[in-house]
Amino acid sequence: MTTTIRLQHEPFDIAAEVAKLSGGRTDVGAVVTFTGICRADERGAPIAALTLEHYPGMAEAEIARHVEEACTRWPLLGATVIHRHGRLKPGEDIVLVATASSHRQAAFAAAEFLMDYLKTRAPFWKQVEMTDGNVWVEAKVADDEAAERWSEPPPRRDAAK
Repeated sequence: MTTTIRLQHEPFDIAAEVAKLSGGRTDVGAVVTFTGICRADERGAPIAALTLEHYPGMAEAEIARHVEEACTRWPLLGATVIHRHGRLKPGEDIVLVATASSHRQAAFAAAEFLMDYLKTRAPFWKQVEMTDGNVWVEAKVADDEAAERWSEPPPRRDAAK
């Protein structure tokens, strides 16, 4: 299985990362990607930037643990999680989650699982730079509710085709 987990300040190349995940492979039937992008507003107010902080070492280990869990839940052939940190301006990519499987359902479900984890439990802190000052982003109930669906036992690996 091909796994990439990186936390970095620099931008990433989505096409290059997908090529690393699936290029030259004949067993991959589906690749699902999600790219999170810094928005220009927060709760209807314009922002200048978003600053992401993380706990080095712990963040990578926690993400790796959840990628491993995704691999036990679904028959994945590869997974990529790249999360940027530092100051990001509106329009810049923040996160890439890509999953590869023989079948689309497994790739979709695993990508959703990983994004729900990143939104709710990954050791990242976000500060929004507004015109009237900076604000730390608090957890959203809707994100927690979305992540709750994964607390049920994982499906049988052979069931996701």
